[in-house]
Amino acid sequence: MTMDPHPGEPHDAALAGRLNWLRAGVLGANDGIVSTAGLVVGVAGATTSTGAIATAGVAGLVAGAVSMALGEYVSVSSQRDTEKALLEKERGELAEFPEQEFEELVALYEAKGLREATARQVARELTDRDAFAAHADVELRLDPDELTNPWQAAVASAVAFTTGSLLPLAAILLPPPGARIVVAFVVVLAALAGTGYLSARLGGARPRRAVLRLVLGGAAGMAVTYGIGTLVGAGTG
Repeated sequence: MTMDPHPGEPHDAALAGRLNWLRAGVLGANDGIVSTAGLVVGVAGATTSTGAIATAGVAGLVAGAVSMALGEYVSVSSQRDTEKALLEKERGELAEFPEQEFEELVALYEAKGLREATARQVARELTDRDAFAAHADVELRLDPDELTNPWQAAVASAVAFTTGSLLPLAAILLPPPGARIVVAFVVVLAALAGTGYLSARLGGARPRRAVLRLVLGGAAGMAVTYGIGTLVGAGTG
């Protein structure tokens, strides 16, 4: 009976991948909440004009989403290029030094805790089936058919940022002028508490500390931008 060197690993890897994407989405939404809230609260401190606040908020949303998408695209593209280069190097080494690569695979399985005889048997069976896939999995921890997708990452980042940005934008525009700042503060801090709790749970950290850090940071940021907006508005009024 051939033993599976990675029992349950496909499901674990798939779950880990989904959790990473979800956590990245939560963090992207959090960025949208913080940056857009700071912008619109600052403008609201300078003027009560709904048009000016809306223009600034929408401009910040679009600029932030584009910036996030471009940054994620460049980052993931670089990662994908590195992954492809590693795979091509491994393919070349397998073609040029098959025996040395086989022994390396055996050693890798031994390092995972298998006895030499078992490691050699597993390595032989996997090599006979697909040597390249075996090395990509064990040595590089990559799936040649599931490389990171820069377009997918860029779109996901932009959508997450936009989703987060819509909350403070609505919170500052929908209430009457006299209640805008208070409502925006309450809504934004509640949202930050929620994203802090969720991101901490997904990352295995303590939610209380993450929530406190985000809420205090968000409150301080909005207070600063509101104060600057008020000073600028008074100076130009």
